Amino acid sequence: MFSGAFSALVTPMRGGTVDEESFREFVEWQIEQGINGLVPCGTTGESGTLSHDEHKLIIRACVEQAKGRVPVIAGAGSNSTSEAIELTRVVKDIGADAALHITPYYNKPTQEGMYQHFKAIAAEVSLPVIAYNVPGRTGVNLLPETLARISRDIPEVIGVKEATASLGQISNVIEYCGPDFLVLSGDDFTVLPILAIGGHGVISVTSNVVPSKMAGLCKAFSQGNLAEARRLHYEIEPINRAMFLETNPGPVKAALALMKKMEPDFRLPMVPLQPENQKRLESTLVAAGLI
Repeated sequence: MFSGAFSALVTPMRGGTVDEESFREFVEWQIEQGINGLVPCGTTGESGTLSHDEHKLIIRACVEQAKGRVPVIAGAGSNSTSEAIELTRVVKDIGADAALHITPYYNKPTQEGMYQHFKAIAAEVSLPVIAYNVPGRTGVNLLPETLARISRDIPEVIGVKEATASLGQISNVIEYCGPDFLVLSGDDFTVLPILAIGGHGVISVTSNVVPSKMAGLCKAFSQGNLAEARRLHYEIEPINRAMFLETNPGPVKAALALMKKMEPDFRLPMVPLQPENQKRLESTLVAAGLI
């Protein structure tokens, strides 16, 4: 259910407010393009600047628009355990299939603190949870040994989105947690390598722009067509680089605006791309035939 390519959805905005109509149209386009699943209200969705009411609106719109055709893993993370529990209740009540929980950020908990964080969430709300490990944003690294303990003791935590870009660490996670524990890439350029060592897919920024290609890469690998998976990996690579010309979600939102999928509207402190990076982005999209 939670394998393949999942899009870490952007949140369209218009005049500084959430553009629900554009969001629903975007979700529909993603499904039509063959995406395997949807992840609203993550980092790419500017979750850090959404109010709780906006958070609920976006997740509800995603679940309603998906209509069960693909699974929805909704962002519910916080550096406050009590707030994470509250958001998980919301996610469950709306009807999402799972919750994505970033490790607590800024307050830099120990490995024991992160273990107790996930244990407390699971004790209060029975819903599948995907942990999200992204040390570059959070300041903490959820280590393979801790994940193994979590996977053994907390059955609600069924997998991890790994954005360490360390194949050594990710290999250890797969080894220590076993083949049934879902390991999803959190860095688009590592999708194929992670699949090759036993991972299950990706929660992707790039698939906002090329959902069919990212889903096609995962499908080709699952069918044993390594040559096609490798071809798509290298075809997608220039777009992967373009999506991180500046801090995510700046480039992906700018790309979708150029593709006429939504307005080029950001919420501070996110801002439009610098002119030189906007030009580089446009050149990449032209070369890829996307505009």
